[in-house]
Amino acid sequence: MTTTAVPTHSRTSRWPDRLAPLAAGWLGLWGVLALLATVTGAGYPFGANESRPSGASLLRLVPVEAGPPLFAGLLLTAAVAALAMSTVRPSGPLRAALLGYGWAAAFVLAVVVPDSTVLATLGYAPMLLVGAPFGWPPVDYSEIFTWALFAKFAAVAGGVLLAGASLTFARRTAGACLACGRDGTDRGWTSAAAATRWGRWAAWTAAVIPFAYALTRFAWLVGIPLGLDPEFLDEMHRTGLVWAGFGLGAFATVGSVLTLGLVQRWGERFPRWLPGLAGRPVPVKLAVVPATLVAVTVTAASLGLFSVPGFWQLGGGFSAASAPMLLWPLWGVALGAATYAYRLRRRGACRGCGRA
Repeated sequence: MTTTAVPTHSRTSRWPDRLAPLAAGWLGLWGVLALLATVTGAGYPFGANESRPSGASLLRLVPVEAGPPLFAGLLLTAAVAALAMSTVRPSGPLRAALLGYGWAAAFVLAVVVPDSTVLATLGYAPMLLVGAPFGWPPVDYSEIFTWALFAKFAAVAGGVLLAGASLTFARRTAGACLACGRDGTDRGWTSAAAATRWGRWAAWTAAVIPFAYALTRFAWLVGIPLGLDPEFLDEMHRTGLVWAGFGLGAFATVGSVLTLGLVQRWGERFPRWLPGLAGRPVPVKLAVVPATLVAVTVTAASLGLFSVPGFWQLGGGFSAASAPMLLWPLWGVALGAATYAYRLRRRGACRGCGRA
């Protein structure tokens, strides 16, 4: 087995080294739980004894009895792969195999396992947290925050950790800086000037799509049955359910505005009207981390929704209410691209390798 020389990095690049052990521990823990579910026949979060996924989930294609062993194999193998990434420096086929499995398993955990319930939970979270002390909305929280939902968020966390470990492994074995990924090769499209150009298109695209979704919910609030049966809209007004749609619309609108911050000056320095923060630089991670989370969950939700037969077809499940959701795959990709462009513009000179 051959090895690749690894450059020496400063203290600022030690955090990436911790991703692989963290991923191995997290995935190993859940792999053991899946193994116990295989042996005992209980505890599988997506099984009949808990709550089956909604129709908008690819997990509906996995038989309940096959789920636990499949997850046990996936998670334990991914844990071993993450551990290998932190201890070996291979090149050639073994490096390609580790990277291939790492990225594939990360995609399955972060995008395939979650469904639209994860995105909906994030959208409803502000309303649920603020309204909980006042008993509104009148919902049973035990039916919302379930073991299955927790397992989906855990899968996203495992997928993100594994993706970070795979990225660090790829950089290390390619001789690139662990902190910034630079390897001394000039790539025009990653320059600040280029990222400003294509990042602007990506950001505006990612901002328009959720706002179009929000407009349908605002229309319901004022009594316009956009994509709905008028009688059903009347029922939503009588029960107060229309306010839940308004909450999602408001959350989507705030997200649209914040997305534009990825290409606006106030997204780099806090506005003057913010006391204590006026004029200070916006931490890059403050924008990148939540935007990445939303991009991942939107992509996961759209993958599940588009797997439902007839959802995207004219007639059947298609209506003016669901039309903006047809653009969710583009939303996820555009938001991810806008976030990456923002990071490229803001990263400056690396304190780990000194490259500018």
